[in-house]
Amino acid sequence: MNHSDSDSAYSPNAPPDEHWWASVLAEEDAPPGVDPPPPDETDWNRAEKLYAEDQVIELRVTGYNRGGVLVEGERILGFVPLSHLTAIDSTAPREVCAERLQAYLGRRLKLKVIECHASGERVVLSERAAQAGPGKRLELLRTLRAGAHLRGRVTTITNFGVFIDLGGVEGLAHISELSWGRVAHPSEVVSCGEEVEVCVLHVNRRRNRIALSLKRLQPNPWESVLQRYQPGQITAARITCLAPYGAFARLEEGLDGLIHISQMPGQPSHPEELVVPGQTVAVEILHIDPQRQQLGLRLHKPPEKETR
Repeated sequence: MNHSDSDSAYSPNAPPDEHWWASVLAEEDAPPGVDPPPPDETDWNRAEKLYAEDQVIELRVTGYNRGGVLVEGERILGFVPLSHLTAIDSTAPREVCAERLQAYLGRRLKLKVIECHASGERVVLSERAAQAGPGKRLELLRTLRAGAHLRGRVTTITNFGVFIDLGGVEGLAHISELSWGRVAHPSEVVSCGEEVEVCVLHVNRRRNRIALSLKRLQPNPWESVLQRYQPGQITAARITCLAPYGAFARLEEGLDGLIHISQMPGQPSHPEELVVPGQTVAVEILHIDPQRQQLGLRLHKPPEKETR
């Protein structure tokens, strides 16, 4: 049975729309230097059938570059990205990846088509997805519901979020869904290959897109922040990162606030003159806005200098 996108809407937040997906997935285009196969060398009807039926196909590796390997066979030419090869950690040093990519030359791989665009002359395949066996993607897309909790493995970390293999299909946890607190980069929260528990936010069966969240498995600390903190209160906080205009400090997991440079004793020209990431300091809470999830802080006093 085909369910509409609205069947999987997850309250209280509206599901990501296609503009959101388009913006984040634009960064996941084929790596530079990968030329699409000539259209007359790929049987597009066959490629689309393999994708639609979630079949496993065996192809030979004919080339590689820093982004992955080129494969061909059975009237299919395509590309397997680095993160979809089972024997390679895409976060490993470039020289290590290059050696392992070279070792793939001539090998025959069991693969699944995960993207097929005849108009763009592009077929993208996955060795990792093929491990789940034929039909698994279709089964997951049919049975997954918004609000479901399940486990998956982190396959790719990008600036905008992380892709998580759910056992036959990948979902995306956007950076804004990794923690209730401020996240400068997803690598602060998860590592490639890590097993994580996720909550399904939204399933778009038409586009085969699954939006995931890690933070919604934990209580939202902003909903009860006023029960624990009040303006004027002085408390301990840990400096998480610096910016030209101030420093971000964490009161507890998920509760991050800004110490603007104007709220630092002596008004230094840069926050690093007074604080460094990882340092615990005393702060005064200036204001709390639970709706916007914002905290304004003042550095209570300059941290004591370390004595040698």
